[in-house]
Formats: sequence, C-alpha cells, structure tokens
Amino acid sequence: MGKRVSDTAPMGTQSTHNKPLKSDVPFLTGLFGFTLLYVLLIALLVVANASYITWENISDAVRSNAIQQSLSLTFLTCTVTAILSVFFAVPIGYSLSRFKFRGRTLLDTILDIPIILPPLVVGLSLLILFNSFPARDSSLENWLNAHGIHVTFHIPAIILAQFTVAAAFAVRSMKNTFDQISPRAEMVALTLGCNKSQAFWRVTLPQAGRGILSAGVLAWARALGEFGPILVFAGATRGRTEVLATSVFLEINIGNLGGAAAVSLILITLAITTILIIRIAGDRK
Repeated sequence: MGKRVSDTAPMGTQSTHNKPLKSDVPFLTGLFGFTLLYVLLIALLVVANASYITWENISDAVRSNAIQQSLSLTFLTCTVTAILSVFFAVPIGYSLSRFKFRGRTLLDTILDIPIILPPLVVGLSLLILFNSFPARDSSLENWLNAHGIHVTFHIPAIILAQFTVAAAFAVRSMKNTFDQISPRAEMVALTLGCNKSQAFWRVTLPQAGRGILSAGVLAWARALGEFGPILVFAGATRGRTEVLATSVFLEINIGNLGGAAAVSLILITLAITTILIIRIAGDRK
C-alpha cells in the first residue's frame, strides 16, 4: 500500500492546499473604497458647480460678447498650441525613445521642468525672459517691437504660455507611443535600403498616428486649463487677451459668481470631451 502525500511530508510542514484561504474582501473593499471616495469628490465638484448655475447665468454667458470672444480666442490659441506641441513632441519623443546618448538623463529632466514648476513661476520666467533679459534696455521684447512684433500682453503671449507647459505633456505622450512601437520594422527597412529618415517617415510615423492624435488632444486640453502663465505673461484684458480660464477669474473679480460658474461649466464640458477622445483613441490602439 502506498503512502499518502501528507503522510510522507516532513514534520512541521503541511500542503498549501490544505490551508484555509484568507478572504479578499478587505483588500477589494479598500481598493474600491478609495476609488469611490475620490470619484465621489470629483463628481460632487461638478454637481456643486452645476447646481449653482441658473438658466439666466447660462443665457447671459452665451449671449455675452466678451465670453463669445473669449471662447473664440480659446479655440484659436489652444489649436495653435496643440499643433506646435505635436511638431516639437514627435522628434523629441522619438529621440528619447530610440537613442541612447550622453546627457540624455539631463535632457529628460529639463523637459519635465514645465510640468513640475508652479504655473505662476512659468509665467514670471517668460515675462523676465522677454522683458528683462539680457538687459532691460535691450530686451528681447524691445527688439521684437522694433521689428513690428508684439508678444507680451498680446495673443502670441497666450500661445507661448500655453505651449511651454502643454508641449511637455505632449513629449511624454509621444515618448510612450514610440516606446510601444517595436524598432524591429525600422531595422528591417534599413536592411532593405532605407536610411534612418526614410524608415522613420515610411515605417514608424504611420504606426504612431493614434499616438500623435492623443498627444495633440492632450496638449489642447492642457492649454485649455492653463491660467497662471497666461495671467502673468499675457494678462487678462477683456476683449484682447481673455480666454475661458481668465474669464472665470474676471467674473469672480466683479462678483459675478453665477457667470464664473457658467464659464466653468463650459470648461468642464470641453475637458470631458477631450478626455473621452484621448481614452477612445487609446482603447482602439
């Protein structure tokens, strides 16, 4: 007669399948509990904002010439910013993903500075760069003004303030995209007579189409919510350098909380729409 496994096991040991399994309920409760609490906080913020608004507030905001101009300028600057961000993000993201070179860690760190810095510091740095560097009497802004170009407290300042921050997010998005694309196809293209440029344009870039779309939409969404750098570098002049983010600030300053909440609801709607686009594009990829 053969012996059972449990009979031949060493003293002090027991088969793992004989041990009672601990319940996963506490673990799962913790996971879903923290998730639910944070989601509830965000949902309550949106509901609180919406509950403060009356139809009169929405009607006034929609019919206001200032808000209409702000909305138009917002779409214009965010679109230009997104396009510029993609133009820079594609080569930078590709370089960081495909090449190993001395100083790569330093470059990677510098690219994260706009993400980490407080927004007001970014705006202040841009203001100093254009108006006090290298000297106040011979600043970059003075040189541009002498050639008929105005940046500070004009529309180009809005785009530059948005671009400085949004491009950093686009770069991270494109680097992740190229990291997920295998370089094997590029290597095969090189063996078939392509140079690196041809392999990039004909093989890699077409595969990164959805990633480019996601990076552009992400940059557009980040530019939409930019406030600090715009306020410092471009100002918040009604009808001139006013975008939706600064419209909320101006409405609060004049005590029109209902109007500020209505503009905020427009921003929330645009933000949700852009996030859904990013998620759908990512899921399809």
